[in-house]
Amino acid sequence: MSTNTTSSHQLSEEQKKFYHENGYLLGLPAIYTSAEMTQLNAELPYLLTLLEPGESTKDIREWHETSTYLNEICMNPKILELVGGILGPNFYYWASNFFIKDPHSMSTVGWHQDSYYWPMAPNNSVTVWLAFDDVDEVNGGMKLIPGSHLGGIIKHRKSEATDSVLTLELADGSDFSADSAVQFRLKCGECSLHDDRAIHGSQANPSNRRRAGLTIRYSGTNVKNDLKVNPNFKAYLCRGVDEFNYNPVGVAPTQRYGRPNFKPVSNEEAGKS
Repeated sequence: MSTNTTSSHQLSEEQKKFYHENGYLLGLPAIYTSAEMTQLNAELPYLLTLLEPGESTKDIREWHETSTYLNEICMNPKILELVGGILGPNFYYWASNFFIKDPHSMSTVGWHQDSYYWPMAPNNSVTVWLAFDDVDEVNGGMKLIPGSHLGGIIKHRKSEATDSVLTLELADGSDFSADSAVQFRLKCGECSLHDDRAIHGSQANPSNRRRAGLTIRYSGTNVKNDLKVNPNFKAYLCRGVDEFNYNPVGVAPTQRYGRPNFKPVSNEEAGKS
């Protein structure tokens, strides 16, 4: 599978400036060709067979630790080139998670900030959202509030009556206005970038199309995880050197498909109540 970095994946100064001012980037060159995505999608069912009774696709979290299929995606040089344009020369990845909305799914993701859930400091992380399908407003594509990452971390509230996969979320109108949200649209094989403090969410998928994406979390080596909250945390150095050595180092997997022998800390377990 092609993973060669091209100059087209080097962010321009204008793109970097836009990201730092708005908290996201769209319109990036594709990471994978149509044929490569066909192959990746053909392998995805092998992961699904590893789910246990009562689990859903959102439980495919941190399986990169035991799957070369996922680790190779997370370490794709084209993705690393994009992320390096934001985080600089020294960074690692530490999390991956599938978000799959099947056709006619009522599941939503409420407005939230990723960093509210993460026991990590300082805020210096980028999320890559890699589209496994064409994604738009029709099948529940993500929306994001531009510039919301500049307002600091907002306290999230418990939401009991919701179809959101998150039980802690933000209420529109009190801390921000959803009217300014930007709709993310991605073709299969493309990705977006967003800041860990940016407010974002997504609606249900009433369409006949699946909406699948893989999120990958990257952080500068200056970011330290609180092992008391997430004791299974592992950092996989992507580029440069780890001059801080704050976090346990992950070992690259050797099997194509596998799942960790521990249950990753959920957002609700890591988040503040």
